[in-house]
Amino acid sequence: MVKEIRIEDLKPEAFIREKVEEISAAVGDGKAINALSGGVDSSAVTLLGHRALGDRLTTYFIENGLMRRDEPEQVASLFREFGVHVEIIDAREEFFPALQGITDPEEKREAVTQTFYRDVFGRLVRESDARFLLQGTILTDVDETVAGIKRQHNVFEQLGIDPEQAFGYKIIEPLVQIRKDGVRRVADALGLPESVWNRMPFPGPALAARVIGEVTPERIETVRIANAITEEELADVDAFLKLAILHEDRVTGMREGRRDFGLQLELRCWDSVDAREGAPTELPWRTLRRLADRLVAEVPGVVSVTYNLATKPPSTMEAI
Repeated sequence: MVKEIRIEDLKPEAFIREKVEEISAAVGDGKAINALSGGVDSSAVTLLGHRALGDRLTTYFIENGLMRRDEPEQVASLFREFGVHVEIIDAREEFFPALQGITDPEEKREAVTQTFYRDVFGRLVRESDARFLLQGTILTDVDETVAGIKRQHNVFEQLGIDPEQAFGYKIIEPLVQIRKDGVRRVADALGLPESVWNRMPFPGPALAARVIGEVTPERIETVRIANAITEEELADVDAFLKLAILHEDRVTGMREGRRDFGLQLELRCWDSVDAREGAPTELPWRTLRRLADRLVAEVPGVVSVTYNLATKPPSTMEAI
């Protein structure tokens, strides 16, 4: 049972000192690796790990083909300013074949999980001689997985899975006692810029969590363009999360006076504090219309754009 540190009880500087000591004690004289995605969770873990281990922590950005536009280069450039070298690993040829033909949401999450932890990181562990993986699991990830809401890709021990036996290395989770609001405070105290500590959450399965149905390079590119436009148009909206989802079925539309079976996008914009609950942001009609017009005009094949009005629960923030 994970003991929660509530936001009102969190003292970021003391938390940082405690976790740096725990990481150092766990790894000892050994080596560790971690995956950096650029989100607040993995960014905080990266700096905690480097404070604890220095050069004995190797940081990777896994280019799985599912990330947002220009993400690998932007993240690597930012962390160079903190003295952290980020090695970009091109794993696209491993992830897309693993997802081929899969449409069930949980099976997709499992495919991403196994490819990431067993195949990609299993290989990196062997090559680096590391025996530990640092990762940014937070308490909400554990809660949703244990409750059966959705299997988060980074939860194992709470399901009775021994990562060392399954994958060949131990997993260290410095953030597992806190939620997203707590992680933001810790990241700020670590010196990360607001563009990181206040960044929108991004799911472990990345854009695969925003494609309903089979994940292909073409469908990922569609949702990548849609999400870039959505984030750009809603940049001034104060919301917890803003995203676009690609639906599976084609819908009837019209172009140049003819019927066109095209793609349907669903927009979601959430007000929330810690991701446990959420409500759709009350966006101005003019904003929604402008965004929809851009998506139809700039995303190939799109003929329909909808806006999610359901709360969490019963909805979840991502599609799968």
